[in-house]
Amino acid sequence: MSLLRASESDIPLLRRLAGEAFPATYREILTPAQLDYMMAWMYSEESLRGQFRDGHVFYLAFRNGVPCGYVSVERQGERLFHLQKIYVLPGCQGSGVGRALFRQAVEHVRGECPGACRMELNVNRSNRAVHFYERMGMRRLREGDFPIGGGFYMNDYIMGLDLG
Repeated sequence: MSLLRASESDIPLLRRLAGEAFPATYREILTPAQLDYMMAWMYSEESLRGQFRDGHVFYLAFRNGVPCGYVSVERQGERLFHLQKIYVLPGCQGSGVGRALFRQAVEHVRGECPGACRMELNVNRSNRAVHFYERMGMRRLREGDFPIGGGFYMNDYIMGLDLG
């Protein structure tokens, strides 16, 4: 497996991966209308370009040269980072790709913040990935229902991992 830092030229690949991984993750949790809204909100070419411009750092995972997942991290404060996205294609789940992407995010944060800092993420309260994050050392900090526009909400836990 290899992990490579993505650039804006990788946006078509990120969109292709998201088009498969994101709906597979949420089709049992969200309505089709909310899935469509969130895909456009987070994964349109314009949105992804803005995320790169705003400092989000993306990494792509490849298994045997085939792309199979991605992660993105955003610095939100001097000692606070947010794991914005981590998705693995359904056919690659359970093969260590998610762990490798998570560890890459942690290493990125440590490289940017050598002292004590925290990495947080939002995860839907009904997403089975909650257990994955707990196994990776994260803990539930709080929960909320966050409006995202279009009359939709993200019903999430905020989880955190203290580093340093």
